[in-house]
Amino acid sequence: MTDVGGLGVLGGLGVRGVRHAVRHGAERVGAATPADRDRAVDALRAGAVLGVVLGHWLVTALVADSGTLRTASPLQHMPWLTPVSWLFQTLAVFFLVGGHVATRSLASARARGVPYHRWLTARLTRLFRPVAAVLGLWTVAALALLLSGAEFGTVRTLVKLALSPLWFLVVFAALTAATPLLTRLNPLWPLAVVLHVDLLRFGLGGPSWLGWVNVAAGWLVPFTLGAAWTRGELERRRAGWVLLVGGAVATAGLVAWAGYPASMVGVPGEGMSNLDPPTLAVVTFGLAQCGLALLLRERLRQAMRRPVAWAAVALVNLSAMTVFLWHQTALMATTATGLLAGRLPGLHTRPDDLGWVGVRLLWLPVFALVLVVCWAAFRSFERSGGRGGGSRVVRAHRPSDRGTAVEARHV
Repeated sequence: MTDVGGLGVLGGLGVRGVRHAVRHGAERVGAATPADRDRAVDALRAGAVLGVVLGHWLVTALVADSGTLRTASPLQHMPWLTPVSWLFQTLAVFFLVGGHVATRSLASARARGVPYHRWLTARLTRLFRPVAAVLGLWTVAALALLLSGAEFGTVRTLVKLALSPLWFLVVFAALTAATPLLTRLNPLWPLAVVLHVDLLRFGLGGPSWLGWVNVAAGWLVPFTLGAAWTRGELERRRAGWVLLVGGAVATAGLVAWAGYPASMVGVPGEGMSNLDPPTLAVVTFGLAQCGLALLLRERLRQAMRRPVAWAAVALVNLSAMTVFLWHQTALMATTATGLLAGRLPGLHTRPDDLGWVGVRLLWLPVFALVLVVCWAAFRSFERSGGRGGGSRVVRAHRPSDRGTAVEARHV
């Protein structure tokens, strides 16, 4: 009995020790954070990234059928789950924060005398350095699978889904490069372009390729809203309420009376997708999301005063591109490896009932664990491209021969 009690005491001390270590580490992160940093910005960006990750893990299914893997979605069989796409399609918030950070960073670089090309090189290097690792790994993996006799359709499905996040980086990089031209652009201009493109292709029978204009124009809307945030035009809560209510009402009207899909992500088998390419409905939905994000800023600032919460957000921000680029690989790796054990529920079966949903939720920790492995293996590829771009999350203090050197980590 004494031994058991002793183990209990040791176990209790272990738990307390872990809690103390976590809190101590969190307090160090907080102490290393620049005092003038707006932590709400980082919280919004972390939430947007994690929203996309969870959304993909929940609504992307790979069904094993006669030795091949094909793409499916629970939204295809259970349309009443459509609100899930409203919660986890958070790209508009990412572009809002991206526009705000890019315009603020450019203004800071100009004030310090940093030329545009150095500023842009730094930001694009940070974006694209992790891409080389993803492309390299999947090139090798695809060749190995094909040489081992894997069905071509399965390999194509895996590679397509794993590399699907890359489209986002191309658009984001283009908008970042155009930041000097966008600092004063009114968001109503790209919104008008989206409206007219949809009117031409849906209302007047125009060619479908016109929709690809909205890949730039659609994401320009939240990006230029971020620039307006930098200019101080969105500080009043009224701006957030106008965006939230106006965007929500417009989206509801487009879905109810204009024939737009209710899902804010693509659904296999549907004749129309709100996201590929972006439609007016997903853009107005993004306006509502941006309005909500703006309204939550003060609450997020208060929440980020908690050391553990801020440390978690800072960690996500320091590895945002790694998490974003590798989350689909974590899903694909788990799915492909799981085939060795046969067709596993929630992983290779049809997503057509609540049982699948329940089992898929149990798979989420596995996906997260594989993502952590990918993060540990490839996080070194995500490094600051230089001093011209990026804002400091934390300052990492490292000893040197001359004392303490301060290195600023950027996002």
